[in-house]
Amino acid sequence: MLSERDAIANITEKVLDEGTVPWGVKVERVEIKDIRLPHQLTRSMAAEAEAVRRARAAIIHAEGEKNASRWMSEAAEIINGNTISVQLRYLQTLHQVASQRNNTIVIPYPIEVARSLVKKYGRNIRC
Repeated sequence: MLSERDAIANITEKVLDEGTVPWGVKVERVEIKDIRLPHQLTRSMAAEAEAVRRARAAIIHAEGEKNASRWMSEAAEIINGNTISVQLRYLQTLHQVASQRNNTIVIPYPIEVARSLVKKYGRNIRC
């Protein structure tokens, strides 16, 4: 509405001409300098613009998640057949966790290895 001032002015000029020409008066120019919208309409327009911004942000976020998922899937396919890559990634993760100042470090360990150790060294321990 604010960007269409010229169109509004032209329509207003035509309407005024229709009423004034029979009286011998010609409207030469109509210029709209300021448009004040009702407060409720302003709030409604702002809410609509905010909704559009949120929708765009949600789409961008979803596209980012989709791309990240695709890249993770490709990385998993590359690493899947290469045990050395898996071990390297494991060591990198351990290094990263160890470099942080944490009191507790959880080290993932294959349950099969733990079970075999329990069978071999501990008869009363259950996994």
